[in-house]
Amino acid sequence: MKNPEIAICIVLATLIAASPAFSQNGTGQGQAVVTVLPKQDGVIPPGVANQDLGIKVNGKPAKVTKWAPFQSPENAVELVLLIDGSARSSLGTQTGDITRFIKSLPPNTTAAIAYMEHGRALFSAPLSADHAQVLRELHLPGGSPGSNASPYFCLSDLAKHWPSKDVKARREVVMITDGADGYGARYDPDDPYVQAAIDDAGRARVVVYSIYWQSGGGADRSFYESGAGPNLLDQVARGTGGKSFWTGIGNPVSFEPYLGELTRRLRNQYELGFSTTLAGKPQIETFQLKLSAPGTEIEAPGRVIVFPADSAKN
Repeated sequence: MKNPEIAICIVLATLIAASPAFSQNGTGQGQAVVTVLPKQDGVIPPGVANQDLGIKVNGKPAKVTKWAPFQSPENAVELVLLIDGSARSSLGTQTGDITRFIKSLPPNTTAAIAYMEHGRALFSAPLSADHAQVLRELHLPGGSPGSNASPYFCLSDLAKHWPSKDVKARREVVMITDGADGYGARYDPDDPYVQAAIDDAGRARVVVYSIYWQSGGGADRSFYESGAGPNLLDQVARGTGGKSFWTGIGNPVSFEPYLGELTRRLRNQYELGFSTTLAGKPQIETFQLKLSAPGTEIEAPGRVIVFPADSAKN
């Protein structure tokens, strides 16, 4: 074989060997539910345009492909109230606030109540637009302290087995729990079950809110567990674009201000679509979003699922 032919063969072999690496660097697409609120109460957020947004996915700039408010009655919402199965019976003092909240949900919102039991989210009934029917499934938890196994196991279970196949609907969860992970007696920002719950929620595109409610009595939790719970719940909320509510001094007197704030947030959510680079299969990526519009504040998930651009799931 002549030298030119040998050189050509070497070049071709090199390109063939390198081609898988090049083929993996394709385009990925993702979506996120983003909340935009005025910095002053009662003031309607000014219009926010694409150019006001700055996105980074996995630390690299990404492109906005869609930005639209969820304002149409056709924008479906699916909301699950996830109650700790080991919550104290005193939670009954909050049933009035919960009832008024469920009754106030708009017609485009289907809702359901699930209870954290033994690491699972157990539903009393399917998602329903009949809010009166949903309330008939509301009851006080009957479990003993710790019977939830871990609230983060239960959240992961809910995300993996979301009770609907409507991928266009906003998926919202309100956790009522003290957030204490019985498998760790201290606050661990890298708690593997918490991280797994955030990633599972991200894959299912679930926004998580939480209301702190101490599940057991003072003797049922160590000081470290009780103090860690609110911090872990806040981590989940920030990771999914939601909000964690906690008074900082034990159980709240009323859920009403929290549920009112939740209602305000649901009315000020936007759909954000973006494109970025993606190496191969769908995966969870870190997500950063900055807003330059004056007089507003923004909350977005810290981790999102990114699909290949040609994926039918996106």
